[in-house]
Amino acid sequence: MKTEYLLEKQVGHVLAALTPQNQLIARVCLHTGLRVGDVVSLRTQDIGLQFTVTEAKTKKRRRVGLPAGLLADIQEQAGDEWAFPGRSLGRHKTRQAVWADVKRAARAFRLPQNVAPHSLRKVYAVDLLAKYGDLQRVQRALNHGGVETTLIYAMADRLLEAKMSAKSGKKKRGGAAWKVV
Repeated sequence: MKTEYLLEKQVGHVLAALTPQNQLIARVCLHTGLRVGDVVSLRTQDIGLQFTVTEAKTKKRRRVGLPAGLLADIQEQAGDEWAFPGRSLGRHKTRQAVWADVKRAARAFRLPQNVAPHSLRKVYAVDLLAKYGDLQRVQRALNHGGVETTLIYAMADRLLEAKMSAKSGKKKRGGAAWKVV
């Protein structure tokens, strides 16, 4: 099952329920649109207000920026080598650990959609399209090869809305129409 978009209120709930380090990782995902694996593998020496990331999945390079406050929060908890140190000495936080925490947070709020760290990338895409109204800009920001994939991300809010409408549509019960709440 593919991950789905989170509404603004749901993003707040999930962030509030994450461990502090995972919340920080999620904030970086939301601000940059990077995949969680690329965020957890950031090296302390490489991050700044502007820096370049080589994405693990695509091997494409991408320039990203962080607001000063978010950068300060990262640096405050960063290790000597990794921006997001893991439990094992000399290792960074794993994407699987973040995934498990995001799943736990979504379950805690009984969110109906399939939520995972990749949902944050969809939130980023929807926000970027709303802000600039430029699908090609969103495509470049996500490093997608084709606009078709970008459309799935940038329209994720509308896809979720349609899915939720279909689920909560009128159903018949004992001859009378009623709406699921």
